[in-house]
Amino acid sequence: MRKRGHRARAVLAVLTAAVLASGCDSVRGGEAGTGVSRPSAGPSPVWNAHPDSIAAVGDSITRGFDACQVLADCPEVSWATGADAGVDSLAVRLLGRQGAAERGWNYAVTGARMADLPGQMTEAVRRRPELVTVMVGANDACRSSVSAMTPVADFRADFERSMVTLRRELPRTQVYVASVPNLLRLWSEGRADPLGKEVWKLGICPSMLRGADDLTEAATVRRQEVQRRVQAYNAVLAEVCAKDERCRSDGNAVFDYRFGTGQLSQWDWFHPSRDGQARLAEIAYRTVTEHRP
Repeated sequence: MRKRGHRARAVLAVLTAAVLASGCDSVRGGEAGTGVSRPSAGPSPVWNAHPDSIAAVGDSITRGFDACQVLADCPEVSWATGADAGVDSLAVRLLGRQGAAERGWNYAVTGARMADLPGQMTEAVRRRPELVTVMVGANDACRSSVSAMTPVADFRADFERSMVTLRRELPRTQVYVASVPNLLRLWSEGRADPLGKEVWKLGICPSMLRGADDLTEAATVRRQEVQRRVQAYNAVLAEVCAKDERCRSDGNAVFDYRFGTGQLSQWDWFHPSRDGQARLAEIAYRTVTEHRP
């Protein structure tokens, strides 16, 4: 118990200093010359299950924040483009380890919201990737209050603008869109750990996680409002993606995944751990490679 108490004090001390310094937010005919006629090939499928390059856009989850050490990005364990063998990222699964290192790029930014996605997409377009992965939206819901959450109309407009930015330059690039994780499940799972609840008090996702043990009607209503907003964001992601024949959403697989504390960072009980990153990679790979008639 002494060792756990010492570790708890160390984690809280570092997190307190960083949160106070940086604020809540720290937390896209015939064969030539032969005269021999050959049957015309059938149309090639629109979706290529094995793209040859990947660019990732999004927020701290795709940066591997708090997965390796406290308050630090760890892109090597990113579900999308990381090289960590234990995670086996989407890029490694599709391109191999060498290919992922050469043709996998991570433009996600810790603290990013949907309003930041068009700019990230502009950066990604310069690499001319064959696949862009998108995972963003948690920070739009994780605000200081329910009223501060990103309006659904703004969320839609910025996602549509991001897709237009991509399509203007790369009409054939594919897009994988991950759903926003289930923040209500995060609250119900993470609050079982006393240290996790103490860390949340420093200002991590207050719209959902503030007063982790508060079960009053007002707190319950607040959490339900955040949950409904996340569900609305996911509906937007799926709807906008469905209008583009080279876009696939995960069918709410990330939102529906029944994660536990083993998939959460032991630094903040909010971001995915290495194991959590590996689960995200599995979902992405399954979605990108599955056959769809």
